[in-house]
Amino acid sequence: MKYFIDIKTPAQDIATERASDFRLKDQGFAKLNRVYWNLNTSALYEEAIFRREGQIGYMGPFILNTGKHTARAANDKFVVREASTDPHVWWGKYNRPFSPEKFSAVMNRLQAYLQDRDVFVQDCHVGADPNYKLPIRVVTEYAWHSLFARNMFIPLETLEEQRQHVPEFTIISIPSFLGAPEVDGTLSPTFILLSSKSSS
Repeated sequence: MKYFIDIKTPAQDIATERASDFRLKDQGFAKLNRVYWNLNTSALYEEAIFRREGQIGYMGPFILNTGKHTARAANDKFVVREASTDPHVWWGKYNRPFSPEKFSAVMNRLQAYLQDRDVFVQDCHVGADPNYKLPIRVVTEYAWHSLFARNMFIPLETLEEQRQHVPEFTIISIPSFLGAPEVDGTLSPTFILLSSKSSS
């Protein structure tokens, strides 16, 4: 929802209760409308229904239409070519090289696009073994994407963990933000860009 649609949402009052001290502005995202931090499953259900992202089916599953993309878009994946990772990537049809300059330009457009918009954040871990777990952040425009991330990864259990969380990897899922192939160098408006270099 954009800023000018000033309607109170179900989770608005608790949107920042579970916020990390390492905010999205620390990652270059400024002038966002509302940021919904680490909402639990029931709150995300309510937000997704309120925003008409889908509906609840018999016995409780959340049902929605994902649109034309029903799986991974392997042909639209690019990996930023950087000296530290270049020798370790199997370059080819499904790992196409992308320049750091182009990546920065796309990121700048995305940051501008998200101004005055709501986003959802899930701070989680990948990997159950304490010796190998990786702190991550998933930023989405849809509540149901945040719900998916919460189910896919390992959510943080306490408010203290959530406040102290600093991600080592961030996933940004904004399907309404389309690539411009003639400007961005993507093959279509759909794109997946992977960069191993920190942007913070």
